[in-house]
Parts: sequence; C-alpha cells; structure tokens
Amino acid sequence: MTLPPSAHPTAGLGLKPQHYAEALACGAEGLWFEVHPENYMAEGGPRLAWLDAIRADHPLSLHGVGLSLAADEAPDLAHLAALRRLADRYQPFVVSEHLAWSTRRGAYAPDLLPFPRTRGALVHIADNIARMQDALARPVLIENPSLYMPLKGHELSETEFLAELTRLTGCGLLVDVNNVAVSAHNLGYSAHAYLDALPAKAIGEIHLAGHAADERLGEALLIDTHGAPVAEPVWALFDRLIDRIGPRPTLIERDDNIPAFAELMAERDRAAAILKAPVHA
Repeated sequence: MTLPPSAHPTAGLGLKPQHYAEALACGAEGLWFEVHPENYMAEGGPRLAWLDAIRADHPLSLHGVGLSLAADEAPDLAHLAALRRLADRYQPFVVSEHLAWSTRRGAYAPDLLPFPRTRGALVHIADNIARMQDALARPVLIENPSLYMPLKGHELSETEFLAELTRLTGCGLLVDVNNVAVSAHNLGYSAHAYLDALPAKAIGEIHLAGHAADERLGEALLIDTHGAPVAEPVWALFDRLIDRIGPRPTLIERDDNIPAFAELMAERDRAAAILKAPVHA
C-alpha cells in the first residue's frame, strides 16, 4: 500500500470504532491513525474491513500492549506471529511497545507493570526487543512507562535504561510526554531534565494524553487515565521537546470518556501547529 506525499504523518489520533466513518471521511493533511494490534488480530470481519479502508488513505501505526517485554520470559511466539501478519498486511510506518510487563507464566494482569531497572533486566529486555524486531523484520519503538511509586533495586535511571536499549538493539523511542509528566510529579523529579536526557535521534514518535488526580489522594498522585484532554503542562513540555529535537509524528491518545471526533481533531490540530512552528536555535 502506498500513500501520496501529502499523507506523510505529522499529528494523528488513536482510531476508535465510534469514529470510523468520520476518520474515513477526514482529509486533514498528514493525519494518521494508531491502533492496538491486539484488537485486530483476526482472520477477517468488520474491524479489518474498516482498517483496510482507513489504511487506503492514511498511514497507520501499531501500538502494542500485550507483548510484556519486561517479563522474565521471552515474548509469546504466537503473539509475535499474529503481529507480523498484521504488520505485513497494513505496512505501518511505526510499530511500538511498552517498557513494562503484564504477563507471567500464563497469568495476565490488566495493567502495564514496572520493574527494577537492573543491568540484568537491561540485558534480558534487550534480548526480548531483539526477538520482537527479528520476528517483525523491522525496528520498533519502546515507550516510557507511567510510574506511581518508587521501587527498590534500580541500578540505572529510566533515561539511561532507555538510551542503553537503543544502543544495544537499534530500537527507537516512543516518548509519552504525559507519562513523563505523571511520573515526574509522582516520584519527585524534573520532567524537563528527563526529556533533555533522552537521545534526540532515537525518538521516532510522541504521545500526548490526559491524566487525572487520584480519587483518594488528590493532586498528590496523578493517574495516567487517557480519559481527559491533554493538560496544559503537558502541552508546554511537548512544545519544549519539539523545540529541541524537531518535529516527530505525534499522537493524541484518548481511551476513556471518548469525546466527539471534532474535539479530538482540535487537539490533533494544536499538535500539528506546534510541529510546523519554527525550531529555535
């Protein structure tokens, strides 16, 4: 599948079933859509038919949530095979996964869980990323997590860990700016310093999303909900990051409290305008 030059991805949206018709009809320049491949690992049916139609006019990104790359075991071979079939069918311009784990010994947790960033974990996760890249025959992007409480046993900072993964495997980074804001707030470090420490050349995609204060603890604990508009502090971090590294494909994520398509497009257009703004020296 090929796309015209005008469709080169700039700012995009997570594709939601309730928005399929509006997404298909939208002709915004550079608009792209991201999907969780786990929702489309089927042999046929209406979801794949809609995705075929969307892909005919817009670039796609596959953002995985189920490979559990930070688990203490190798990725599931059947999952990798299904992901390869989907990637071969839709030729996404990016495939990504999370720096987290959610499965172990056949048990599944409905969350993306943290781990101690040890040098042993670095070697193991790099091996899992290499397995993923070999199975897909393409480099992938790895997303920084949202964190809510300190863990013991870290030997590397998160930015050091991510940079080492790119060096060892050739993977790139998907920088979720909202995750940076949430984690920095919850753990008490500088979001600016975190973003400044990331290797610019490795950043292949950016995510922007909303968060909320915890129901019991209030503003003392922020939760990465994907259920609200992008917060102004996150927009400010994004603007500063783009000023440093230049434009990169950027996604507006919304997975809960889904608003009208036009509301999401307004946030998407704001991101696109930032990407087009001149970069300062």
